[in-house]
Amino acid sequence: MDRLVKVEPVEIELHFRPSERCSASFKITSLIHTMPVAVKLCTTRPTAYSFSPGFVALLTPLSSALFTLVLRPTETPPLVFPPDCLLVSSALAPALRRANSAAIRQLFSRPGLQLFRDASLPIHLLCPKALRSIILCLPSSASSFLRRLIPSCSPADLSSALPLATQLHVVGGSGTVSILLAAGADPDARSADGKSAISLAVSAGNAEAVEALMIAGARDRPLHEAAAINRVDIILLLLGPGQPNWADTMDAEGRTPVHSAAVAGALDALFLCLSCGGDPNRGDVRGWTPLHFAAYAGHLSVAELLIKASPFDPRHVLTRGGRGRSRRTPLELALEQGHAELLELLRPRGEVIRAARSGDVATAIRAGGMIHERDQYGWTALHVAASKGRVDAVMELVERGAEVDVEDNDGYTPLRCAMEFGHTELALLLVGCGARAGLKNLLKAKDSSTGVGAAAKALKSFAAAVSAAVMEIGVGGDVKMTGMETAMKVSAGII
Repeated sequence: MDRLVKVEPVEIELHFRPSERCSASFKITSLIHTMPVAVKLCTTRPTAYSFSPGFVALLTPLSSALFTLVLRPTETPPLVFPPDCLLVSSALAPALRRANSAAIRQLFSRPGLQLFRDASLPIHLLCPKALRSIILCLPSSASSFLRRLIPSCSPADLSSALPLATQLHVVGGSGTVSILLAAGADPDARSADGKSAISLAVSAGNAEAVEALMIAGARDRPLHEAAAINRVDIILLLLGPGQPNWADTMDAEGRTPVHSAAVAGALDALFLCLSCGGDPNRGDVRGWTPLHFAAYAGHLSVAELLIKASPFDPRHVLTRGGRGRSRRTPLELALEQGHAELLELLRPRGEVIRAARSGDVATAIRAGGMIHERDQYGWTALHVAASKGRVDAVMELVERGAEVDVEDNDGYTPLRCAMEFGHTELALLLVGCGARAGLKNLLKAKDSSTGVGAAAKALKSFAAAVSAAVMEIGVGGDVKMTGMETAMKVSAGII
């Protein structure tokens, strides 16, 4: 014989209410038909629970009795795992004829008493408002308890707990997030501070939760957060098909995933962003480019990658000023934060562009300067030299392979710059070097649609004059001399 009594049910479900006495009933039946059985009740946490009518009782042969487990009032549910248990012990009591509590307690204290441990019943506290506490307290092996609690919760209860669950590791094999979603939680639920569940899952690096939320229909795509934690796998999971410009998606501050990766030093994510077309030089609302953020945070490898990916030298770019803020370069930000190791990398280059304004272009090129480098506006050294009317600098650049029809960010060519600054001789020189002088090419800059005033009319007249001169000297037609020879002669006034 291994037990004297039977206990029903086999588990205790206790519905928790804050600051109230909460109770659940159970029945104990004697399995002995020849003599009385003494029963003793206790829990694994005696300070939290009590029993009614008492913790000891005497059952006559084959009789049953009802008992009540009472949880003492408390503000929060006393959650533990494994859960508290109700323990039922029994002993044969042939000498006891009446249910005298004192006599029963004395029986159980008798040395050498044969004691039967009949049952150990888990106590499950059910409370929708305690769902968040339960999710935080439960370890990875307690998914069965979570599933037991969920039927007592409304969809709103489940949705309010979902953002918390997304930040935790999976529970059991199914995952807390999957369990809540399957029970009706809203995949677009947000935390108290407005962050979406999937955004919190990404920030926590919980790829399984991210996938579960996407399958359930979550609409948010927190690519900035994924880039910030350098999780290329989560970025690819979020993307799916049909998002070609994702790397330039801007948040409320005007920042893209490229900015997020740069400030976090997330080199792998940054490489992915740039490989997918992300702009390495886009400024946020304060004019901070990704390089500014990388310099401020001291990320040398990130800064190197951004400079290499830029079509111009981004080290010259200034932040926006205003409201007590001065305009600063990436180098100045790095020095302010004590990142001396970035000094050599962030020291601005652009020697050829500077020389095209007022210096010796040939010397700058011999010193290793790049004739094709651009500034933040897309201007090359040839744009600068043309706008300044520097014939010698233009000739040096063209002879060394500078592209004569290169366009800046607004579609301006060096020829257009020369014309707008009134350098007729230089404009003809550029035409002689192969620059396209057609009216369509000269007027196709982005702001030409506004040229309805005197400036635009003058520009059209000037373009027509250049075109006429070109037709007169035969540039672009069946010319015997080379473009450079023609340009030299035009410049010298020979033809």
